[in-house]
Amino acid sequence: MRRFEFFRWASLGLICAATPQLMSADELVPSPAPLPSAVVGEEPRDPQQVFTDAQKPEIEQVSASTWATPVAPPPSMASLGGCCGESDTGLLGLGGGLLGFIKPSDTCFSNFISPISNPLFFEDPRTLSEVRLIFANHWLPQNNPVFQGGQAQYLAMQARVALTERLSFIATKDGYVWIDPDNPAVGNPDGWADVAAGLKYNLVRDPANQHVLSVGATFELDVGSHRVFQGRGDGEFHFFATNGVALTEKSHWLTASGFRLPTDTAARSQMWYWSNHYDYNIWGKWYAVGELNWFHYMQSGKALGVNFEGGDLFNLGATDVAGNDLVTMAVGARRKLWGMSELGIGYELPVTARQDIISSRLYLDLILRY
Repeated sequence: MRRFEFFRWASLGLICAATPQLMSADELVPSPAPLPSAVVGEEPRDPQQVFTDAQKPEIEQVSASTWATPVAPPPSMASLGGCCGESDTGLLGLGGGLLGFIKPSDTCFSNFISPISNPLFFEDPRTLSEVRLIFANHWLPQNNPVFQGGQAQYLAMQARVALTERLSFIATKDGYVWIDPDNPAVGNPDGWADVAAGLKYNLVRDPANQHVLSVGATFELDVGSHRVFQGRGDGEFHFFATNGVALTEKSHWLTASGFRLPTDTAARSQMWYWSNHYDYNIWGKWYAVGELNWFHYMQSGKALGVNFEGGDLFNLGATDVAGNDLVTMAVGARRKLWGMSELGIGYELPVTARQDIISSRLYLDLILRY
């Protein structure tokens, strides 16, 4: 046994002598090479600080511009009207106003376009300070039993004054009328129109969604000339509501409805109307306009024994018009001038078999706004 142990240990010794020395575990894993120093002799920097100072601003700049740039929100509808604020805070920069009490027009809906036809009753829903000059050439139907054709002209000036951010004074009817019918028995009368004025109040004013709704009332004074079918009765109330909304960046829709209610139901007829306006910005400051007006007579008068009425300009007090309907269509164009001022032209004609006293009508107007 001792001899066996001796040979075993001798064999192990010879093997160890003939075999290269094994590496320790520390020698098998090499030590990490020292990080380069910016200056010879300087201690290696922290691994997070291996970039030079010249490189750091460049990396920070790329990070800020590439990953941290905020996305701009989409523009609201308020920007379409040129309004600086989207909340319902009233008019901008009212100050003391013109003459100390006239406030500027509401600029938050400056891309809206005013209606052209039915000018005495189709009211713009915005709060405005303006002077509107209107000329209308009115062709009379040849089949009309009284006038038998011919023409009539109307020249007027409307005025609107913003008193507060919501309340405005409106003067919607005045001016002068010329009638030149083909029936010589009627003659060629001319004279002053009646005068109508009242108030309009803005119920809804939503610049963010470009929506505005107003209500109002006027009273027509019978101070005109009888020879041009004015100055008849004891006056007439007009109650109305008018609404406007932007459909797209380039188009708008206005609609208004109201009642003409005379104080003397024998001298004048009662009428309800509904007017609609659509406009589209075709190029630059030019807008195409299309409008539709519906006039419905609720109650006849007792002043004139005929079955036709006078539309928007005249109230004949006809005895046989209750239930009658007259629908007209108008096409035209408007151009924005300086500020919110406008120039317009339009042509209107009936689309129903009933014409009453309108064969067609040409409009020209100029709106100067403050």
